[in-house]
Amino acid sequence: MASKGGVIELVALKDANNGRLAIENYCPEMIGHVLATHVGKRTRILDGSFTYVELMKHYHSSLDESDWQKENLYERLLRRAKTEDLSEVSGIGCLYQSGVDRLGRPVVVFCGKWFPAHNIDLEKALLYLIYLLDPIVKGDYVIAYFHTLTSSNNYPSLQWLKDVYSILPYKYKKNLKAFYIVHPTFWTKMMTWWFTTFMAPAIKTKVHSLPGVEHLYSAIAKDQLEIPAYITEYDMATNGIHYFQPITNTSSPAS
Repeated sequence: MASKGGVIELVALKDANNGRLAIENYCPEMIGHVLATHVGKRTRILDGSFTYVELMKHYHSSLDESDWQKENLYERLLRRAKTEDLSEVSGIGCLYQSGVDRLGRPVVVFCGKWFPAHNIDLEKALLYLIYLLDPIVKGDYVIAYFHTLTSSNNYPSLQWLKDVYSILPYKYKKNLKAFYIVHPTFWTKMMTWWFTTFMAPAIKTKVHSLPGVEHLYSAIAKDQLEIPAYITEYDMATNGIHYFQPITNTSSPAS
């Protein structure tokens, strides 16, 4: 490692494929206090203050690296999630835990209408998601997403969704036992098909589109599901009252 005019040069080891040496420059003013080790042509970030954009660039540049690097990135975001002020996101109330399903698994609720995708710091949104879900996903869990009365203002970019899914560790996918989409539209059906076909085929059988809230009651008891009034009001206006009689045994269709 050498220093020239305030720029640190890290000389990489020889590339195993072609034997060439790789040299990358890092400016201390840009990276702050960073401890990095360079292996081949990739830098493993061990410490320092990186923005979401920088972390994403690092992630995409290391897709061919070991799972160690991806876990390192997640752990770094988790540490930030535990220390930073995320009240900007938590105060919206669009993502929260609401009781358990009939098999005792935590239920995570996401209200699409309350997520201002184009007027929120998406970095903090990701950090809050990690902060809330990390202790939950250590065991089995389910998600209930309410697409009720959402609009294009509530839809994050496809690239952001892909980034989030890629960053989250395997435990998020493995322990997710059901993903319910309530009040789906043509948009959600197309997005679900594309995402579960090309990005996340492992969770395809776990996704269930439900036309009304009462369809959830066969899997989640009514007193365990806390949802905003606008959802139930829309549901009654669209589907009527008591339009579905749930099966109240402990056998869940998503178990």
